[in-house]
Amino acid sequence: MADGYQKDLAYTHDVGFGGFATAAAPGLLALLRRHGVSGGLVVDLGCGSGIWAGLLTDAGYDVLGVDYSVAMIALARKRAPGATFRVGSYLKAELPPCDAVTSIGECFNYLFDRDARVELTGLFGRVHNALRPGGVFVFDVLEPGQLRRGVPTRRHRVGGDWAVMVEVEEDAVQQVLTRSITSFRQVGKLYRRAEEVHRLRLYEGRELAAELERVGFRVRSLRHYGDFPLGKAHVALLARKE
Repeated sequence: MADGYQKDLAYTHDVGFGGFATAAAPGLLALLRRHGVSGGLVVDLGCGSGIWAGLLTDAGYDVLGVDYSVAMIALARKRAPGATFRVGSYLKAELPPCDAVTSIGECFNYLFDRDARVELTGLFGRVHNALRPGGVFVFDVLEPGQLRRGVPTRRHRVGGDWAVMVEVEEDAVQQVLTRSITSFRQVGKLYRRAEEVHRLRLYEGRELAAELERVGFRVRSLRHYGDFPLGKAHVALLARKE
């Protein structure tokens, strides 16, 4: 399994970039309830530091979270002690019978442990088999067109005891986004530096919707979770098992 979100970047992501999960949660909970999933087991794939898992357990759901990052799972177990967490790839994780499967925050785009689209579409069939009739599968992905005219960009963000610098490039032909990340975390009076490179395959939402329909789902595309809008070229797919 490839390295990704090691200890320092996992910490930085949790304290500095957890706002997406927090803001998306009310709309996601409303979606689940509107489609008849008011309780039962939710499997959260790419659960990260457990922000969404913790909100689900607070709302009365049972939760199984899966993430490839050991550091993220350690944070998740502290944040949501009522949930169950496993370290591993969502492509290989055993999916128990469940009422909903979620994956929020562009997790399915990441290429840490795969490189082929066929592996992701194979997951769709496994999710369909695991869901009980009427179950819901909801996730969001980044689409091509992340950068204006494909021009590489540099971004940075600073917190109380951390800083992150990111160089972003988009290969329009391969439909791959590359983020070269340098993070700094304060340790005592000094800052520790770490570097990671994240590659993300970009997907057209309509193409993934067609593949979900082929395995038996009814599908809707969303550009927001409730009142929380998704960003540019960022789409959510809501799939329901009949």
